[in-house]
Amino acid sequence: MAPALAAGNTIVLKPSKYAPVSTLELMELVSEAGFPPGVINAVTGSGEKTGSALVKHKHVKKVVFTGGTEMGKSIARTAANNLAAVALELGGKSPNIIFSDADLDSAVNGIIAGIFAACGQTCIAGSRVFIQKDIFDEVMSRLLARTEQIRMGDPLKPETEYGPIANKEQYEKVREYVEIAKNEGARLVYGGKRPGSPELKDGLFFEPTVFVATNEMRIAQEEVFGPVLCVIPFADEEEVVRMANDTEFGLAAGIWTKDLGRAHRVAKKLDAGTVWINTYRSVSFASPFGGYKGSGYGRENSLEAIREFTQTKSVWVDLSGKMGDPFVVR
Repeated sequence: MAPALAAGNTIVLKPSKYAPVSTLELMELVSEAGFPPGVINAVTGSGEKTGSALVKHKHVKKVVFTGGTEMGKSIARTAANNLAAVALELGGKSPNIIFSDADLDSAVNGIIAGIFAACGQTCIAGSRVFIQKDIFDEVMSRLLARTEQIRMGDPLKPETEYGPIANKEQYEKVREYVEIAKNEGARLVYGGKRPGSPELKDGLFFEPTVFVATNEMRIAQEEVFGPVLCVIPFADEEEVVRMANDTEFGLAAGIWTKDLGRAHRVAKKLDAGTVWINTYRSVSFASPFGGYKGSGYGRENSLEAIREFTQTKSVWVDLSGKMGDPFVVR
């Protein structure tokens, strides 16, 4: 909203059908802040009806969408009928790369933050972790020990670290991908089911889940949008860059190493709109955010975001006071 408003645009917000209330509360604040009527608007409903009507409307000149890749493609096709500009922030299957010289305590925290924060329901989730072979067993041991300590529970309680899946549809998708991974031969090393504790068994809770997999498996190629981690060993830089880029997505990536030369060398080669070095999920309004390949196009945050909501106009003025004869060569 902020860059669109800063560039002088009016806005129509359409929240997810699963989570409209916060947007409606925001509209109360918009009114209190004194925005003129019609500058910031909100409509609720399904994507099939309400969202589609917005994208098709002839007066909508820019569509900004956050969501799945297939829906993003559909929106881009529909918006093209009105030549409306589109910015898409779509899915991801982001690689988190752990080199043998990394600070392993920090790296394990980065793995946990990357995939189990928000129960894995983030577009930038570090859902593929590549671990160099000579430290593979040690990192796995530390990772599983930390995963066991995650406190699941009511997301409204301050002590809770890990809440439920957002809705039943998504919950079933996570369960389905766990079965797909097992059938493909991925090795389940933690989780993979509903927790057994009485206070959690009736909610949409799903244990943090860790597979050892290979990069060509569906569980390592397709976005789950849930707490499912694929761990993949690698030998050297060349191999890990090839595997990290071998996906339709390109939203984010993490690199863990004490060798900054290596860090910058690998970062340059990765197909990702954001690359974190020795951290994960860091954000700033000053840093552009967006994806490559199937993760979309356009940028949020920074001056680039304001440019997303502007059009360039050229104005020429002749100060000589006289327009020459166009057919006279001088």
